[in-house]
Amino acid sequence: MAFNPVTLILFFLSLIPGATLTPRTCDPSFRGPGLTTYDVFLSFRGGDTRQHFTDHLYKALTRAGIPTFRDDDEIRIGENIELEIQKAIQESKSSIIVFSKNYSSSRWCLDELLMIMERRRTVGHLVFPVFYDVDPSEVGNQTGQFGEEFAKLEIRFKDQMERVEGWRRALKEAANMERMVLEDRNQEGRYHEAFSSHEQGFQVEMERVEE
Repeated sequence: MAFNPVTLILFFLSLIPGATLTPRTCDPSFRGPGLTTYDVFLSFRGGDTRQHFTDHLYKALTRAGIPTFRDDDEIRIGENIELEIQKAIQESKSSIIVFSKNYSSSRWCLDELLMIMERRRTVGHLVFPVFYDVDPSEVGNQTGQFGEEFAKLEIRFKDQMERVEGWRRALKEAANMERMVLEDRNQEGRYHEAFSSHEQGFQVEMERVEE
């Protein structure tokens, strides 16, 4: 079945209380009464998707007037990256997590995930996982290439096993949520066209998982 990714993601965003899905300023400093700074926080592994899927998604969201945080656009040189990421997550109404094969090679990504899932549990922060060229079961169980990268990181943090176990729990939780699965990165050109025009669909597996 063919789905348009923009339609799916905008539907997800329509669930955000107070979100505005019509054009408005995307200046991160814009804040209206009762609004947080961002509607969406994007979590992704830069080397895998920054110049491809995530870039198309970010541009589509900003064109739709949806204030979106992406680290390379919002963090200025000299700022404390970790504190700025934490602040951005706290000031976002929702998060879209783009899992890819090398997501688990980055402790920054996994720490973002930990904060995002904690806010989901404590304040009802909305989370929408996207699995880009990686199977959700590999993410949830840390197997395949995703698991290999996680194992390397686990060795690096062998003296912080509580932190590692927190990453494992967060990955399992995210993998068991409703999700979008993009199985073929060779379809990148079609993703770009779909995000650009909002008219051309592409094959995507949309799954609902019983928790």
